[in-house]
Amino acid sequence: MNEIDFLAQHFEEHRARLTAVANRMLGSASEADDAVQEAWIRLSRSDAESIENLGAWLTTVLSRVCLNMLQARRIRPEVPLAADAPEPATEADPEQEVLLADSIGLALLIVLETLSPAERVAFVLHDMFGVPFEEIAPIVGRNAPATRQLASRARRRVRREDAGGEADRLRHAKLVDAFLAAARQGEFDRLLALLDPAVVLTADRTAADMGARPEIHGAAAVGAFSRRARGATPALLDGAAAVVWIVDGQLRVVYRFTTSGERITGIDLIADPERLRGLDLVIASD
Repeated sequence: MNEIDFLAQHFEEHRARLTAVANRMLGSASEADDAVQEAWIRLSRSDAESIENLGAWLTTVLSRVCLNMLQARRIRPEVPLAADAPEPATEADPEQEVLLADSIGLALLIVLETLSPAERVAFVLHDMFGVPFEEIAPIVGRNAPATRQLASRARRRVRREDAGGEADRLRHAKLVDAFLAAARQGEFDRLLALLDPAVVLTADRTAADMGARPEIHGAAAVGAFSRRARGATPALLDGAAAVVWIVDGQLRVVYRFTTSGERITGIDLIADPERLRGLDLVIASD
């Protein structure tokens, strides 16, 4: 076995975790794959014999790649944070934060999109994957106390997810998450509970050619049709929660939702290839 094959074998042992880290950091399955591939390229070009802990080395390299990708998006400007800023009086149990993160789904992704790149990296690495602050600090270019503050500030924003101007988007995201979960599990009654009695589903011409009716009215009829979404994937459309149907790696249909209060009032099926190409769409990690 040559050196590249040897490295590739050991890299594959870490791929699943690296993909999970990149998915949480970037919120995009395709970007996560790109980041993991870049980590492999850097490993293949490195002096592997000098690496004492391959898992930690790969996590560090991957995190720096993700940080660069997040900074390129220019989600929001970085806000300098003093290393001696006071800690909040109380901190949640990290295990509870992980449970919160796993349960929120698209809503968490929306909250993460509001964080600065450094906040996002620190929060994901520490709160979701248990990486010590001392190891995160060099990645984000800060010392350990300042890195702790980055994660703390991100954590407070996640816990305040329903406050301020993000409340409507987060409520919308939770409804879409619940819709997708009910469709996947075949829970028709749960689907009905999420749909407004007067909900309307509309399909563009291409979606209609695929077998959808141009319009479906009422919770029962829309719920019955929506069970077809059991193979769909969560996404963000113009920054709002949506669902996409992908076949053989190709985007086929986007489900765009309209919500009011605690109900889904409308679903638009977009399948026209030209319209799909023009959408501002992020396919979420699933």
